[in-house]
Parts: sequence; C-alpha cells; structure tokens
Amino acid sequence: MSTPQNKPLVVVLGGNFAGLGAAQKIRDYAGDACDITLIDRKAYLDFIPNIPLEAFEGRDPAVTMHMDLVDALAKDDVRFMQAEITELNIDAKTVSIIPNERPGAPQYTMSYDYVVIALGARLAYDDIEGFAEYGHAISDAFQANRLMDYLKNDYKGGPIVVGSDRFEQGHKGRPDWLPTALAACEGPPVEVSLSLAHWLGENNKGGPKDITIFTPAELIAEDAGEKVVGALLDAAGSMGFNYVNKVEGIKRITADTIEFRDGRSLPAELKVLLPNWKPHAFLKGLSVSDEVGFIVTDMRMRNPDHPEVFSCGDAAALTVPKLGAIGHQECDVVGRQIAADLGRMSEAEANVDWHPAVICIGDMGGGEGFYIHATSWFGGDIQELRMGKMPYMQKIAYKEIFFRNKGRVPSWGVPISEWSLESLMPGKT
Repeated sequence: MSTPQNKPLVVVLGGNFAGLGAAQKIRDYAGDACDITLIDRKAYLDFIPNIPLEAFEGRDPAVTMHMDLVDALAKDDVRFMQAEITELNIDAKTVSIIPNERPGAPQYTMSYDYVVIALGARLAYDDIEGFAEYGHAISDAFQANRLMDYLKNDYKGGPIVVGSDRFEQGHKGRPDWLPTALAACEGPPVEVSLSLAHWLGENNKGGPKDITIFTPAELIAEDAGEKVVGALLDAAGSMGFNYVNKVEGIKRITADTIEFRDGRSLPAELKVLLPNWKPHAFLKGLSVSDEVGFIVTDMRMRNPDHPEVFSCGDAAALTVPKLGAIGHQECDVVGRQIAADLGRMSEAEANVDWHPAVICIGDMGGGEGFYIHATSWFGGDIQELRMGKMPYMQKIAYKEIFFRNKGRVPSWGVPISEWSLESLMPGKT
C-alpha cells in the first residue's frame, strides 16, 4: 500500500488517549516537517475514565463518552485510517492492516519512517473462567450498560465483590526503579466500590456493608503510596466496606462465588472485575517487546535498539500503573523527540526529563470524588489525597474541556487542578 510523500511519515497505532495525544504533540512540535497517519479500529475515542460516573448517574456512556476521532485529527492535518492492525514488521518498517469499515477487505501493507505504538492494552476478561456467564465490569459502554441492567432488574441484594485479577508484567528492559505491580490499575476498583455503594443506597438495594474490595497485592492501589492507601482504607472501613488482600489472582467465578488462586473464596452474587491487562497479540515476540508483549523503551519513550520505534500509554512497558495521566506525560516526550529528529526542536528542549507521577481523580457518588497525586511508586516523596466535592467537579470539567477542544487540554489544565486541589482542600494523609 503506497502513500505518495516527500516528508517522513509518522504512523501512530491507536487512537484513544495516548494515540490522539501523541499525534497532536508531534504536530505541535514538528509542525509540517512530517506527515502523520493514525490507524485505529474505531472512528471514535472512548472517554474511559468517566464511564462509571456516567453509568451510575443514569446516562448511557455509549451516547455521552464517545468523541469523534476523525474530526479531531483533521484539525491537525492527521490522516485517519479505520482498520484492524494485523502485523508490525520492525525490520522492514511496515504495518499490515485490514480496513474494517465494511467486512471483506484484504490485507494491505504500508511503510513508515517512525511508528508510535499507542494501542493501549487488551483487557483479558476471556481469561477469567466463568466471566461471560457470571461476571460484570464497567470498563466500556457495553459492560457498563450490562452491569446497570443487572443492578436494576436482576440483582437480589446478595454479596458483591469488586477487584482486579493478577497483572502479568514483563521484566525485559525494565529499569531498576520500576517496581513489580500485581494489579495493572486499581483506581477503578476503588472508584467503582465507592460509587456503587452510593447507588445501592440511593436505590434501597444495600450499601458498603454488602461490598468486599479485593486485591492481589498487599495493598490495594499500592502505587498511590502507603499513606494514601491507609487513609483510603480507614475511610472505607468506617463506611462499612469489607477488604481482602493478597489473593494472588482469580481462579474462577461461579453463579454465587469467586475463587482465588491462594485457595480462598468469597460468596458473591455480583462480581465486578478488572482482568489482567495484556498487549495485543501481534506485539508479542517482536524484537522491541518484552516477554509478554509490552513495548520496551527508554525514558524518552524510544526503543533502544530501534530508534524509529516509540511507544506511549498502556502499550509501553514503562507505563505502570496503566494510568491515563502517565500516558499523557509520555505523549509530550514522544512529540519532542520526533521534532528534534526532524530539526524542529533543539536537543536541549527535546531531552526534557520525564518525571512520572500517579494522578487519579475518581467518583465517589453523590457529587463527591477523590483526588490522588503520588510519586512514591517511582521513588518520590509525594503522597496527596483529597476527598470532597471539588475533585468531582474537576472530573466533570476535565471531560468537558477535553471534548470541546477535541482532546487538546490547555497546558495549564493539569497544573491548576493540582494546585487548587492540594492548596485549597485539607489533606487526608
């Protein structure tokens, strides 16, 4: 598949937060020095962080959480291709795709000068025995609507469990400072537990005492730091939540139980789960991947052996936890690096150190939320927790700004959020 060009071609694989953000940052910093093509299997961005909030507040996230991707990219002169990505040939510098707008298309192959792998991760619900029959989730519009239908029409008031399966993190190319995570991202289980408890109370179907939160790790949301997690657990315990840790992972689920790999089990009518996060199958075994398939990069999001290969967001091995705020930081690094290669930015400007941080805003129900800012996972000393109405309002505001600006959040957006929440609200740690 040939694409006439006189400029270097940057191909971005994936069109959700990391893919869109990377394409926009490359255009911002490199200007017209390159052509950019973004490939995704769908023509919209899924605003995943607010799906639980929308569902529990009675809105259909399929209506409210999908943002047109083609229009957003066109504003930056980024070409969009709707297709399934089937193969990445690192040595030949080619990507193979099957267009999926209509069934029956053949496979095409296109060349690139740079490739940015921003495909996110595959949520392996199909690895959990019994999930299709007895499990629930709230990680996309389909799962959220299925859960709400169950809660409204079929839930009988029995015990509920919320938690994560064991995360399989690679070791190849991992820097010494990056810890082993036993769960990919545990902000969502914390958020879902709090907002679900509020929904149950509002609908006279129960409350926190009916919910057990579990984790494969010693501490849930361990990347937030011991002080933050301690404060969260104290708050959850005072509300009546139950808590189980170090379960090692999910063995299977049945109609009325969840069984863990450590031999324990819990009674559970409703199981709201996050699975293991896996790379897309065609990435496993590549020379740029670790042993499970996440893309190995240095701190400038560039593969050490193939400098034309970048990765950001959940597809990158460095992105642990699998958190949108970290992917957002990485997109800026990718844009600067490519701009420097193309002569549009000095090395001094491009080689800005990346300082990863956990930043998470979650819904608690009832117009309240929690805010976490922590660097302890990465060896830093920040552990901030705030709870109240302001985090909820900022969660809503961020989504509105994102949609109105087609994914372009003003540069002052995140810093002013951090300042206002940490300066104007009392701490919980």
